Amino acid sequence: MLQLTGKQKRFLRSQANTLSPIFSVGKNGLTQVWVDELVLAISKRELVKISLQQSTDESAKDVASFIQSHSDITVAQIIGRTLVLFLPAQEDKYKKISVELAKI
Repeated sequence: MLQLTGKQKRFLRSQANTLSPIFSVGKNGLTQVWVDELVLAISKRELVKISLQQSTDESAKDVASFIQSHSDITVAQIIGRTLVLFLPAQEDKYKKISVELAKI
């Protein structure tokens, strides 16, 4: 997990403002397979939003701690039932946000 400064978190939140959630947590709960799929998706985007469905028994804080403990993903923000997640891309062609973040 990456340690972010306040300015870096604000930058990530501003970049995520226009994003729509691409993953959701439902009644099936959290599994390592779900986290692996999330890592695959975020490795090409660097920044994603996920949402919690009404049918889930998990809280946003529980989901955030599960994701951070089972992967290198950093939770940049939790708003209600939506989480903003960040993971720097490994391949240079996908590095866009992490390059800007390093300048801050």
